[in-house]
Amino acid sequence: MGTNTTTCEISPDELASLAAFFDRPGPRYTSYPTAVQFSDSFKGRDYFDHLRRAAGRLGEPLAIYVHLPFCERRCTYCACEVIPTRKRHVVDEYLAHLQMEIRLVAGVLGERNGVRVLHLGGGTPTFLRPADLEKLFNVLRTRFRFVEDCEISVELDPRVTTAEHIQTLKALGANRVSLGVQDIDPAVQEAIGRFQSEEDTVRTYQACRGAGFRGVNLDLIYGLPGQTRESMAATVDRVIGLKPDRIAIYGFAYVPWMRRNQKPIDPESLPRAPDRLLLFSTACRRFSQAGYLPIGMDHFALPDDELSLAFREGRLGRNFMGYTPHAALDQIGLGISSIGSLAGAYVQNEKKLASYYRLLQSGSLAVERGIRLSHDDLIRRWVIQEVLCQFHVDFQAFEDQTGLPFELYFRAERPELLALAEGGFLELGADGLTVTSLGRYFLRNVAMIFDRYNRDRAAAQRFSRTV
Repeated sequence: MGTNTTTCEISPDELASLAAFFDRPGPRYTSYPTAVQFSDSFKGRDYFDHLRRAAGRLGEPLAIYVHLPFCERRCTYCACEVIPTRKRHVVDEYLAHLQMEIRLVAGVLGERNGVRVLHLGGGTPTFLRPADLEKLFNVLRTRFRFVEDCEISVELDPRVTTAEHIQTLKALGANRVSLGVQDIDPAVQEAIGRFQSEEDTVRTYQACRGAGFRGVNLDLIYGLPGQTRESMAATVDRVIGLKPDRIAIYGFAYVPWMRRNQKPIDPESLPRAPDRLLLFSTACRRFSQAGYLPIGMDHFALPDDELSLAFREGRLGRNFMGYTPHAALDQIGLGISSIGSLAGAYVQNEKKLASYYRLLQSGSLAVERGIRLSHDDLIRRWVIQEVLCQFHVDFQAFEDQTGLPFELYFRAERPELLALAEGGFLELGADGLTVTSLGRYFLRNVAMIFDRYNRDRAAAQRFSRTV
């Protein structure tokens, strides 16, 4: 288990030098192998096979992610699978097909129907009307059994979330919400096509607190056009003033070759790698000073939050829903583009509505691609998870997992590990390796050492920059 110290102080000159050295395309490792390695030869019949295997593990609860892709308009910074529309009948058709998928998946899982985690993401889940949300929850509760103290979380957009939405979600059992903020500065908002007043954010936050949700989280982004250290500090201070339970601060993933909506953003308006690092370090320092503990590479949590407790107990995990205290659960993805992880495989649904609908109407699961994990994949995934979640890899725990000495299995990676240790980014001893407070700025780069697929330079170019 790692230690959770505050982020270290480094000078702007040092940051500039380090940024130049570490900045390269690289994964965020919400999975390993990453989605780049998924194959379109993995289809619905393969998913059925893995669902059947998962069904045999009776008594183990599930995690469910439901993708609700709709937004009234698409922001230029967005890298999510989003369908901009104002046509409400589109939601009705989507929910009808989502019900088909729920019925198919639950039918294969049979008696393994206990749910420990449910997350609604998007898109904008509160684009749905309160009555639509009630309909969706009713379908889920008909097919699945929500276990005691089930974590039910929903992403909220303050621009469209109403008091009725909040009251409905609380009545349906939701106990954690995440509010998208990104940046409070009006100039930055204009640059990314997201117009969200501070008053809207505060109103929604206070309404969620008043409703009694167990956790209220806020999401920020650094590296956006027009951001400065001063504007970032102001946004962070205002967010800290609200005292959310968790704060996520993601690096802007500028991938216009994948997301055409990002093409209007002038790359010259984006902070360079050293400036991005300064923005991030500014936020980290302020969060730490306010009493938040660093969780993984982009989350901060109050000391009594479940994420902080999971970190201290060595059970923190990471998946497509982000950092989680429920690491070992099989995850079911529902809706277009959603990704599941179960029984030694990753599976991703079709991204286009027409294809998603067509497959479900034919009685098939709407799978676009996936991957079966090899023995080597499982070993490397475990190590990458330990790096990203605990900042530490215990060599005895590795040997207990694999039956092999760490140094033997990763002898080819040892020169890179030694180089990072000599640079002060790692502490490498006989019992394990620990990422230092300096190395945590470059956690993705540390994890990349253990990624055998990352040696494919053509595939690597598809990722956003690590700094």
